[in-house]
Amino acid sequence: MNSDAALFAGLTPLIAVFDMPRALAFYRDTLGFEVVAASPVIDTPEGRFSHWMWLRLGAAELMLNTQYDSGERPERPDATHLAAHGDTSLYIGCSDIDTAYQALTGRGLQADPPRLAPYGLRYFSVKDPDGYTLVFQQTPAHEA
Repeated sequence: MNSDAALFAGLTPLIAVFDMPRALAFYRDTLGFEVVAASPVIDTPEGRFSHWMWLRLGAAELMLNTQYDSGERPERPDATHLAAHGDTSLYIGCSDIDTAYQALTGRGLQADPPRLAPYGLRYFSVKDPDGYTLVFQQTPAHEA
């Protein structure tokens, strides 16, 4: 084992979001993430909200940050910027993919049922409001 491995406790990606209240509703209310920490809530021309959030769901962690500073956000997302998110996938390990699917679709998530990849991974995937792909996968230690 690498002697440096004990120094590192995890990985928490930071993704840029166009509309923080919409992103937070998706990650917190639909997926079930909890807010670990957030920047202060401020009044902006776009609304009243935090511009940065640290979220956690089980061992999965994610940070959200607004793409634009207060008063600088355009009326709608830039298509080129959204398209660039298409090559970013965030994999979330699940101990039971079928139960995770039922729980999330029960909260309104629209997703095709879990499937088996040619290399043996059971998963289902969705796009978040900003075009990032989230892949819920059954971790190998919990496969039947």
